Amino acid sequence: MSARGGRGRRRRGGHGHDGEHENDERWLLTYADMITLLMALFMVLFSISSVNTSKFESLQRAMQDAFSGKILPGGESIQQTGAQTEANRPAATPPIPAIQAITQQLSAAKTSKAAAKENEDFKALKQQIDAYAKDHGLSDKLETKVTRRGLVIRLLTDKVLYDSGSATLNPAATPLLDRISSLLRTEFDHPIVVEGHTDDQRIASSRFPSNWELSAARATAVVRFLIRDHVSPGRLAASGYGANHPLTTNASADGRARNRRVEIVLTRQN
Repeated sequence: MSARGGRGRRRRGGHGHDGEHENDERWLLTYADMITLLMALFMVLFSISSVNTSKFESLQRAMQDAFSGKILPGGESIQQTGAQTEANRPAATPPIPAIQAITQQLSAAKTSKAAAKENEDFKALKQQIDAYAKDHGLSDKLETKVTRRGLVIRLLTDKVLYDSGSATLNPAATPLLDRISSLLRTEFDHPIVVEGHTDDQRIASSRFPSNWELSAARATAVVRFLIRDHVSPGRLAASGYGANHPLTTNASADGRARNRRVEIVLTRQN
């Protein structure tokens, strides 16, 4: 009887020890849950403290719209019986319009800033070219203008770049084109288009059957000069327009002289 009683006591004692061990470790689970919740709380508080208030309020309104059923109409439809037809269901609105508006505003601001800087760069180049033209008595032959397509450097060809009916650059044009090249090398971003223009007087020679060929050859001659003067070839292009884009009437000698020109255009990127 005593042996059985002893075995019974030992069995009961062992069972009680396991229960105490399990109860001792249960607090660790509660403690771990509490630490996890506190960490999540501090992360949320930190993120809120570092967010731009106006943007956060916009995001908050957008999220409220999203979860209120305005953006996801199916949220209201779940509560209905299903008898509503597809034709009667409201159309979904664009997702999170507030965030889209913020993105568009930031993009527009960035573009506007880049365009303003580009305009300032064009004006600085224009002032330097104008100063050179004034100092060398070329103001009536060299014009600059900032336009919608970019900075236009206009060179009237008579007695400056070419002889009549020729596409060979005059030696006297070298200092002027050297100066323009040096200024174009100060910036590396804008593509450069060299455009040739003529008056409407017919030309028919073995080398230039029409004003198209003459204007293109004159533009190409300037491009070759700029390349020799170390302007990057990848930025350059040549175009010939003949007599199709006159600045003024071709009815007078002065008008025709003004229409015979080469234009070097730094094209806008913003």
